[in-house]
Amino acid sequence: MARTEIATLAGGCFWGVEQLVRNMAGVVDTTVGYTGGTTENPTYEEVKTGRTGHAESLEIKFDPDRISYEDILDYFFRLHDPTTLNRQQNDVGTQYRSAIFYHDETQREAAQRAIERAQKKWPKPIVTEVVAASRFWPAEDYHQDYLQRIPWGYNCHYVRPE
Repeated sequence: MARTEIATLAGGCFWGVEQLVRNMAGVVDTTVGYTGGTTENPTYEEVKTGRTGHAESLEIKFDPDRISYEDILDYFFRLHDPTTLNRQQNDVGTQYRSAIFYHDETQREAAQRAIERAQKKWPKPIVTEVVAASRFWPAEDYHQDYLQRIPWGYNCHYVRPE
C-alpha cells in the first residue's frame, strides 16, 4: 500500500477546488469540509454565515511518491485568486478566504516558498493565510463530490495558465 500525506487548503467554494484537484496524478482522495474556526462540528448553515471562523476547505490525501506537496501548492495558486481577501468571485466572506493549513513545519516552510513563487505571477499582493491545521470537519454528504454528481452545478474556479 502506498504511503499518503494530507494537504488542507481553502480557496473559495470547496466544490470547485475539489473538482480541479481530484484529477491530479497522485491525489488519492479528496474531502470537502470546514476548518480554521472555533465552532465544534459546524454545519454548512452555520459556516455560510461567516460567524464560525471556519473556511470552506479541501482535505487532500496524496501519494508523495507520485506528487509533491509543493506541486499541489503551485497548482492551488493557479486555481483561485489568492490576492482577493475573503472572496472568490461571487463568494464573499471569511469562509471563502485563501488559506494553507499546514500539518507540520516542513509543510509550513513549503507554503511560504510557494507563496514567494506565486507572488512573481500575481500583480497584486497575495493574501493567503498560512496557519497550523486544526480539526477538519467533513461537510455534509450532499457537498461531497458535488460537481461529479452535478457537473452543471455552480463553480467559479478554473486553472490559470502557468
